[in-house]
Amino acid sequence: MSRRGRKASLPTTLFRRTPVLGEDPSDVVVRHTTKQGSTRAYDFGRLPMPAPMQRSLAVLFAAKCTSGAWTSLKTSEGTWRHLKALGTFLSSQENPPADVPDLTAATWSAWRLSRKTKAQTGYDQVMVTQLLLRADSRLPQEVRAVMARRLPEPKVQERAFDPDEFRQIKAAARRTFRSALLRIRENTEYLNAWRNGEFVRGSKEWEFGEALDLLARTGDLPRRTSANGRTRTVVPRYMKVLGGGRPEDTWKRLFLTRLEAGALGVVLVTEFGFNGTTMSEMPVPRAVPDSGEKSGTKVYRLELEKRRRHAGHHFESRNLTDHGADSAGRLISDALEATAHARAYVADRAPEIDRLLVWRSKGNRSATATNSVGELIRVGPFGLGADTAAASLWAQQQGLPSKVLRRGRKTVNVVHRREPGQNTQDTHDRVYVLPEPQVQEAAGEVIADGVSDAVEAARRTVLQARLADAQQDGDQETATASCSDYEHSPFTPPGAGCGASFLLCTACPNARVAPVHHPRLAYLHAALENLRSVLDPATWMADWYDAHARLEDLRLRLGAEVWKQAQQRVSDWDRQIIDDLLNGHFDS
Repeated sequence: MSRRGRKASLPTTLFRRTPVLGEDPSDVVVRHTTKQGSTRAYDFGRLPMPAPMQRSLAVLFAAKCTSGAWTSLKTSEGTWRHLKALGTFLSSQENPPADVPDLTAATWSAWRLSRKTKAQTGYDQVMVTQLLLRADSRLPQEVRAVMARRLPEPKVQERAFDPDEFRQIKAAARRTFRSALLRIRENTEYLNAWRNGEFVRGSKEWEFGEALDLLARTGDLPRRTSANGRTRTVVPRYMKVLGGGRPEDTWKRLFLTRLEAGALGVVLVTEFGFNGTTMSEMPVPRAVPDSGEKSGTKVYRLELEKRRRHAGHHFESRNLTDHGADSAGRLISDALEATAHARAYVADRAPEIDRLLVWRSKGNRSATATNSVGELIRVGPFGLGADTAAASLWAQQQGLPSKVLRRGRKTVNVVHRREPGQNTQDTHDRVYVLPEPQVQEAAGEVIADGVSDAVEAARRTVLQARLADAQQDGDQETATASCSDYEHSPFTPPGAGCGASFLLCTACPNARVAPVHHPRLAYLHAALENLRSVLDPATWMADWYDAHARLEDLRLRLGAEVWKQAQQRVSDWDRQIIDDLLNGHFDS
């Protein structure tokens, strides 16, 4: 439909600025409306490129809007910014392409090289514009080939907050929200008392309650316009009883401000790890039926929806219990209390809209029609949702780092919960976990512990006794080897003498294995092999594996010929000692 009512031969979201068919067909506007009711119009006639190219891009853009591929205004707004950058680049070329079929591989390569693709913005400019253009069947094959070349993703620069920083942010956000909650709670109690008839009609207290009732029902107080028509102030009657006409004296008594809602959003994200958009668009949590009737403990069910790129939507529900001041569910109870009056106003005028976070804007508009500010929906003087800009401005005023929602979410899901939050496991690992310095530092300790364990395990299964050509004077004989320092064993405290099993002699650096010991150890090796065939595998691994592995290491060191000779020289005495050892007749 054109702006005057005539349909154009384009997708339903394309609008001509006039109904004259002879006009430039590229002079079009695309309107993107999300299912939440947010709307944004994009005038392709403003792009710095020839009219045929404007029209082609408008058609591709409109197809995305109508197909459901773009469920958020952020997506269409981002694509629009990247198209403006592409238009500026193409207009600077010596021979700018008139339409999509006129694009060349050289031009696209130049566009790609002109972008700082190691940064996220430059990378997105290339990837988003080429994804849109690929949908045009007229795009030359040579350009498609250039687009198919791999473009490395930029390294993630954003990191989780360190522990002290995170605690500071959570505490500051809770302070801001708590202050607003107490203010609204105090005035709500006064309003309820007025509605219950506890004040004498006409008294100052009664007029104060009447003013609060007007605020709750209409979102504002009666105002009068100044003589010059430039300002509208609260009528003197209510200014007098409320102490002034400032927001602090009037509507702030019952409603959150935009920055207070932003602080509440920070609290929700740093507590539960919600995605920023998921948190902003979260429906009002409902108490599970029958919860709280007897015990007073309420259980809230949170219905969460996360839009995913190229993968539809992710739906998730969480149950949170309010069982005390420090419980996760108490935060939901407090959020419901702080937004109750604002939500009641919205429910009366736009019942189809369901959001937890509602705040009062500074302006005094009273229109009931909904419109959008980014991803936020307006109903009269109220905004619904908590945008990134509000959270960042709140953080700035508190002297805290920006991007508080994104970094807060990453901190919760990567450092604390250590599991995906409205993401796939692959995205969680690849995008959030692996680039995070805190995870890398923690992984270093884990890896070091693993290496130490592996080294220790290897040490247990590798021969530690020294090979000798003959028995040494002063050494003490054991059941399996000879010992050069019985008093200083690595297995027992100093000075106590060795109390370890003779099976551990092959794991001791004080032991000496001479040729006289070879037959005995070869027989022990064979005996352990026999035990392996008759014992439960788990039992054999636990009791005999390490000793067998050290003897296997000895066999390899001595060589096949020496080991064969040792097996042939096994005496009855060797058999008796080993049999007694294995049967537990002596251990040390």
